[in-house]
Amino acid sequence: MSEASLTLAITGMTCTNCSNTIERQLKKLPGLSQVNVNFAAEQAIITFDSQQLKLPQIINKIQSLGYGVPTAHLELAVTGMTCANCVRAVERTLLTKTPGVIAATVNFATEQASIDYLPSYTDATKISAAIQQAGYGVMSTAAAENLTAIEQTVKSPEISRQTRQFWIGVMFTLPLFILSMGRDLGFWGDWAQQPFINWLMLLMTLPVQFYVGGDYYVGAWKSLRNATANMEVLVVMGTSVAFGYSLAVLLIPHLGHHVYFETAALIITLIKLGKLLEARAKGQTGAAIKTLIGLQPKTARVILAGQEKDIPLTEVNVGDLILIRPGEKIPVDGQVIEGQSAIDESMLTGESLPVTKRVGDTVIGATLNKQGLLKIQATKIGSQTALAQIIRLVQTAQGSKASIQRLADQVAAIFVPTIIVIALLTLLVWWLGTGAGFTEGMIRMVAVLVIACPCALGLATPTAIMVGMGKGAELGILFKDSEALEQLHKIKVIVLDKTGTLTTGQPTVTAIVTESEQFTEEDLLRLVATAERGSEHPLGEAIVKTAKARDLELTEPQQFEAIPGQGIVATVGGRRVAVGNQRLLDTQAQVTASDWLTAEQQRLQQHGNTVVWVIMEGQPVGLIGIADTLKDGAKEAVTAMHRLGLQVLMLTGDHQSTALAMAQAVGIDRVLAEVLPAGKGAAITQLQQEYPGLVAMVGDGINDAPALAQADVGIALGTGTEVAMETAGVILMRGDLRAVIQAIHLSHATMRTIRQNLVWAFGYNVVLIPIAMGVLYPFTALPMMLRSLHPALAAAAMALSSVSVVTNSLRLRQFKGVQNTFWTPTLKRLKPPVQQF
Repeated sequence: MSEASLTLAITGMTCTNCSNTIERQLKKLPGLSQVNVNFAAEQAIITFDSQQLKLPQIINKIQSLGYGVPTAHLELAVTGMTCANCVRAVERTLLTKTPGVIAATVNFATEQASIDYLPSYTDATKISAAIQQAGYGVMSTAAAENLTAIEQTVKSPEISRQTRQFWIGVMFTLPLFILSMGRDLGFWGDWAQQPFINWLMLLMTLPVQFYVGGDYYVGAWKSLRNATANMEVLVVMGTSVAFGYSLAVLLIPHLGHHVYFETAALIITLIKLGKLLEARAKGQTGAAIKTLIGLQPKTARVILAGQEKDIPLTEVNVGDLILIRPGEKIPVDGQVIEGQSAIDESMLTGESLPVTKRVGDTVIGATLNKQGLLKIQATKIGSQTALAQIIRLVQTAQGSKASIQRLADQVAAIFVPTIIVIALLTLLVWWLGTGAGFTEGMIRMVAVLVIACPCALGLATPTAIMVGMGKGAELGILFKDSEALEQLHKIKVIVLDKTGTLTTGQPTVTAIVTESEQFTEEDLLRLVATAERGSEHPLGEAIVKTAKARDLELTEPQQFEAIPGQGIVATVGGRRVAVGNQRLLDTQAQVTASDWLTAEQQRLQQHGNTVVWVIMEGQPVGLIGIADTLKDGAKEAVTAMHRLGLQVLMLTGDHQSTALAMAQAVGIDRVLAEVLPAGKGAAITQLQQEYPGLVAMVGDGINDAPALAQADVGIALGTGTEVAMETAGVILMRGDLRAVIQAIHLSHATMRTIRQNLVWAFGYNVVLIPIAMGVLYPFTALPMMLRSLHPALAAAAMALSSVSVVTNSLRLRQFKGVQNTFWTPTLKRLKPPVQQF
């Protein structure tokens, strides 16, 4: 038993019952021997068996009870990783050898580590030291201004060094190869057979073996020191065997006559070339992020004391007045206080048409001012701007791991040890089993060691995820994590909110109906608009806007009360006025509405109007019809969803008749109407039980947040509320529903690329390792190149395998957003066209 003790700060406790609950539940964990939760101190002292129970399990248990444990997050750039096994080594170091680390995810493609830790137990310095102790380099992403700076300070010099080593390798390996092959083929005559030639070959090999290949020896030692085996171990074993055998023959001539110095040198030089190509290709996978970073202008023209002055962007403060001329980029997020212009937001939203901005409108930093002169007031600067948040979101998402990667990680964990065993068996079989001799067995063993490639397995998923998410950012589609990208292509049902999603979210009054003789239309509108002045609901705002447009004089309402899911109640001019939907009518009306008003209600609803009842002193006195226009492309988007075989549903709190009229206009299959905001999450849960496959929800408002959270994939429109965007897994930067189709196609394209990469990575090893072992040798009709694979060819194949995977991922950069070849859609209707929830 390895007993450990820790003290955890706990948030969210409101009374001693909370502390008692935490104690009681924690005691149920196996391996926990003692726990004392102090409500006053807001902390827990816990003693547990660290071999049986891990820190993340304790924290997850506390969080599952509804309480919090303060944690910190750290992003680090990790250098020196060469394959998926290095990733596992860093993760294991963080999770098992660094006290206080709760979770750690390392991405091989981005070379970044995402770490959650307890700040009371460890800090960034200790975490960095642990990684460095494991033999890898570390740089905090906060230590550089952005990703580009990190690459310039860390990656670029490293690539330059590797390039220099490669050309030194070529300088020695090429003449060595020509000399060796020419001698074997008899081109150089008797002088080439002299013993001193072997010594010359040794001298030409030494710089390649120990300078050009020095990184592999260092990497192999670090790996073995951490009780793992990576790609570098295989390379070192293969080249060292060839070099060591040749050196032994040189020193002890009776062991043999042929040396294989050129084989060792060729392997190292070819693999160095492959790694260089891989590094350059990997650099292109982050091109989208670099493009986003490059959008930010370096300076801003600020008005100080009435004078215009260009200052660095870092010196701009919130509240500064900034002048933007036509053709210039907007430096920071702000609000227009003077002028009017068309703004090109395509670089962030993917929307090609410029957006008109007037006084009072919000503008986004890095967008382009096309026409007029604008004066804006800075509202968000630095890391708070929309562009900075998008970059941070995309970087975080690119660093997350998809579930499909688990198989590759599991294989990579045992890959190198398995290859070493296979290589040794190959040596023994050819040496002792077939009688071909030690040399023949050694050559085949070297071929097996160097042809095996765990790197392709490690790169198959993260490179595709990086490029796919980067392409999404270019199109205005942001995925919060790789799970959202992975799940989206599996959806079978898509649920659409109505207001703000299918419609513009800008309702207008279309009809005013009054039954009482004492009220004209204007009287009724003035009464309702006064009552709604305290409301933030879009329908209430539409009524107030209409009244102001008619120059009606409005007063302040008294005793205003908003009733969620129903409407509002207020006192206007001493009279109690209730304004809202059918539910409000049922609860507030003391008498039944007349048949004529009920008929008018049905008529308006059949034409797609939302009907607002007006009840004064318990008596229904009128109706107001409000309509919201469909968004451009809404019907086209629904049609495209049907082509993809999706069932399309509408989820709305509106009246069933109104919702049905809207659904019929765009071709929606099923309507869940009159659903209260609190019931939307339950509605999604029921659909998940009812339909096979995953359910996606598209929404934009606060009332959509429960449904977005409950859905298998939540999709929020960027034109909506921050709550909706925080809850969703996919954010569309523009309010166009056709972007949903683009996101689905992008998900399919990315997952297809990942599957292709995995098939190649697994297939490459499954096919070529047996060939390197010599299984084709008995087939005399085949070329000798296949029957007896030379280690140099094996090294070339290994070097190209990783490059092929990364290059295939880079093809996603050509994604245009419109593809119809992913699968054959099934256009059956699983439910009747309309059903009330």
